[in-house]
Amino acid sequence: MTHLPPEPAPLPRLIEIMRRLRDPDSGCPWDIAQNFASIAPYTIEEAYEVADAIARNDMADLQAELGDLLLQVVFHAQMAEEAGLFSFADVAQGIGDKMIARHPHVFAAGSPRTAEDMPHAWEEQKSAERARRGETRTLDGVALALPGLLRALKLQKRLARVGFDWDNIDDVLAKITEEATELAEARSARDADALEDEMGDLLFAMVNLARHLGIDPEAAIRRTNAKVTRRFAGIEDLLAARGQTPGDASLAQMDALWNAVKQTEKDQKDI
Repeated sequence: MTHLPPEPAPLPRLIEIMRRLRDPDSGCPWDIAQNFASIAPYTIEEAYEVADAIARNDMADLQAELGDLLLQVVFHAQMAEEAGLFSFADVAQGIGDKMIARHPHVFAAGSPRTAEDMPHAWEEQKSAERARRGETRTLDGVALALPGLLRALKLQKRLARVGFDWDNIDDVLAKITEEATELAEARSARDADALEDEMGDLLFAMVNLARHLGIDPEAAIRRTNAKVTRRFAGIEDLLAARGQTPGDASLAQMDALWNAVKQTEKDQKDI
């Protein structure tokens, strides 16, 4: 009887699959042609798809999306190894070392900590790491590629830790009013550059309000996006029942249907 070789462990198998896909002689032409920059958008997309599966509480999809995200890590590590930079093992070793260093209360003789203590302790560790990398300014190291609202939130948290922050929400609301006024003035002046600048200021102030209210602005906008998608689908269903499409309806008609869908959602929620 011929015995088949044992199936390799899942992670080494995935790493070997990627190595073969990138083989310049026998691999996949598309995979071979990629580089860090061309793969980066896919990495970001896969991270969002993980978050989407969690938001939908779809655990089967979460498993699949985590696999897609893991593939991105393996892809980047394979390209790095080919360039003599680092390997997947180096990535895994590095993150393991970081976790141990950031949790001395678990892996060393550090003082026990509560869940409430952890954010401050985590930031202390991160600050020390940034200092070792030569990042000495308050806002150094906040990733440029983050989504705009999330990066604004991270910048504001850094600024708040050094005291550059308002003491109360009323001041934040006043700033929003100020920025909205400046946006209107830029619109009146028909200054396109100033208009974009003031819109950014207003969005930044709105993120600040969300932070003071304890709301994640990215989560809030995703929730609204989902709500708009759901409600407009409801409008389309009501129009379809009349033999119409959105192109056949006026804004006033669609607005009335929007309110009807909204009321139905409210009634269902109250049941």
